[in-house]
Amino acid sequence: MTSQMNTLSVTQTGFDKIWGHENVDLLQVRNILPAQGVETPRIRLRQEHLNNVHCSLDIFRCTLTKIPETNSILQKSRLPLGVLIHPFKDLTQLPVIQCQTIVRCRSCRTYINPFVYFVDQRRWKCNLCFRVNDLPDEFQYDPMSNSYGDPTRRPEIKNATIEFIAPAEYMLRPPQPPVYLYLLDVSHAAVETGYLKLFCDVLLEELEKIPGDTRTQIGVITFDSSVQFYNLAENLNQPRQLVVSDIDDIFLPCPNDLLVNLNESKRLVIELLEQLPLKFNNTTECNSALGAALQAAYKMVSPTGGRITVFQASLPNIGPGALKPREDPNQRAAKDVPNLNAATDFYKKFALDCSGQQVAVDLFLLGGQYMDIASLSCVSKFSGGCMYHFPSFHYIHNLPQVERLEHSLRRYLTRKIGFESVMRIRCTQGLSIHTFHGNFFVRSTDLLSLPNINPDAGFGLQVSIDENLSETQHICFQAALLYTSSKGERRIRVHTMCLPIASTVADVIQSADQQCIVGLLAKMAVDRSLHSSISDARDAIVNVCVDVLSAYKATMSSAPSGLYAPSNLRLLPLYLAALLKSVAFRTGQSTRLDERVFAMNQLKALPLSQLILSIYPDLYAIHNLHDQVKQEFGDMVIPQPPRLHLSAEMVDSAGAYLLDTGDVIYLYVGRNVHQVFLEQVLGASSFQSLPEQMFELPELETNESERLRNFLIHLQNQRPYPAVLQFIREDSQIRHLFSSHLVDGRTESSLSYYEFLQHLKNQIK
Repeated sequence: MTSQMNTLSVTQTGFDKIWGHENVDLLQVRNILPAQGVETPRIRLRQEHLNNVHCSLDIFRCTLTKIPETNSILQKSRLPLGVLIHPFKDLTQLPVIQCQTIVRCRSCRTYINPFVYFVDQRRWKCNLCFRVNDLPDEFQYDPMSNSYGDPTRRPEIKNATIEFIAPAEYMLRPPQPPVYLYLLDVSHAAVETGYLKLFCDVLLEELEKIPGDTRTQIGVITFDSSVQFYNLAENLNQPRQLVVSDIDDIFLPCPNDLLVNLNESKRLVIELLEQLPLKFNNTTECNSALGAALQAAYKMVSPTGGRITVFQASLPNIGPGALKPREDPNQRAAKDVPNLNAATDFYKKFALDCSGQQVAVDLFLLGGQYMDIASLSCVSKFSGGCMYHFPSFHYIHNLPQVERLEHSLRRYLTRKIGFESVMRIRCTQGLSIHTFHGNFFVRSTDLLSLPNINPDAGFGLQVSIDENLSETQHICFQAALLYTSSKGERRIRVHTMCLPIASTVADVIQSADQQCIVGLLAKMAVDRSLHSSISDARDAIVNVCVDVLSAYKATMSSAPSGLYAPSNLRLLPLYLAALLKSVAFRTGQSTRLDERVFAMNQLKALPLSQLILSIYPDLYAIHNLHDQVKQEFGDMVIPQPPRLHLSAEMVDSAGAYLLDTGDVIYLYVGRNVHQVFLEQVLGASSFQSLPEQMFELPELETNESERLRNFLIHLQNQRPYPAVLQFIREDSQIRHLFSSHLVDGRTESSLSYYEFLQHLKNQIK
């Protein structure tokens, strides 16, 4: 009998492997990371032909690749149900359609998509509300083959992501021109950082590449204790500065010539950018009237809509929206951190006014001192803007931040932009969307107001199951982003995701997408921190891990003694343990309030791939790349070193390592690294002769040098703009920048990954 049971067990294990349903004892498997990146889960639909048209997981992703047919099954699985979307992602292939009639469901307004059902060649059944709709005659025409007939040949039916050029009924007004207004802090603290020259130099170099057309408008405001405007009318000989000192009742000194057509006034714009860095060189002004400058900017831009870009390097301390220091340095390592929310509603109210007039505000924050990002961030958060933070930026004393700002700014100025946009996300009848995450204002229950949309913005939403879905073959989510392009076209980008139904708890758990779950939980934990406390959010993160592993244990036929997870969730504890140690949620470690709040904002707004990299960076050993698996990309051979756990045990003083955190890639060299590596890759004769700082690899004519440079190029090509390469020697004073990311280890205030697993096991008992 026992032998028969063993045979059954072996057979079941074989079936589990075939279906990818293996489980892992987390306490026994120390190296849990897959060598070559985390595999994304596959979505399998019953209709085989539909599996070829799935929406890219980089754009649209659900925490579960099978939707539970009832809310009860979802509750028993203990998994969160939600969707992450990167709606305006840069795409190399995007079908664009121009037609007289955009085919939509007459009832729920869903756009026709690959997952609808054709009753016949004249009628289609909506995959969200199930209404049968008539097809217009035009839809019988296939633009690719110039023939009439089969409607399934249309691009709308062959692509899960598609863009329409919208007809006139999608416009409430003529498309707005691209409008760019720059607000520059010129107080002493700001000018001393040297950012002004960098900003002016980069904008001068990129002026021709700013998205727009012949209607593009531009303007500049500077501010300290007063607000300075610049008349750039094309008939002037040179830019004319106009100063308004009454910051409590700001007005525009000459309303018509402050925002100018870039083409017509380009000479004066260039002249102003060349003059600005010199103009404030010797300033002694210590005050910063940001609120008044924002009010002035709103008066300038609100008639058309557009983008306000703010560079701020100190705490705004006078006039409307003035702030006072709130951070207590003694509380930086506390369990519960005060002042995570705004001190005033000035910036939120301002942002909502902007949103109503199609104006977004983007922030570049450069302060060395406390700036109250908790208050300032509201201006971007609620206007659909974005935010960058360069703590302790200085053009001489902090060169890595200088390079980071330059890379970010070049990308920011030249990336694609959508104006006066709104996004609506629909889902199949029986589901509902209830909580949104990201930078926007919710205009109605499901309409996100996004005055600007950019390709680096991510969003999340939580989903409820309201009805039994057992009669439904599959469910769909559809996101429609309506925007005005920089060339003045009204466009609609539509993404449709289709998922099958699951009828058992085990099936739901086996369908879970661990990275997407971590992305959604991170956003939910930020909300929990702001509405309750950080310790409450930390407890919730741990409880999710305990609940999910307990639910999985309940599905197993026997209850083994280890800590088991299905293979598709084996990294969940690793990621969540790292999330607890992230800048956003860590305790017991000195963390500046501004840096914590910024990290929270990033978790809410980053697309998933960048969010995961910020929580759990990629670590590679690079001292023996000739031993690694290689992939060919065109003419380039790319070594593929395995990813290592973020543990000090993995870092040997005889090795060299790359740590990829998303916007910075650290190159760490141990003091006993092999002489061949020093000479052939770094061009140094000894460890002692290595420079303290290096921001690019030397181009040596050696195989070793070429391999590492190819690998770096490969990493850089996977992101929207290049990361900064920062060199760190083992004996360097900045070694902590590298070691602080080794989150699998133990610290004074937090458990190691292995101890975290032990804690989970005890909780599950």
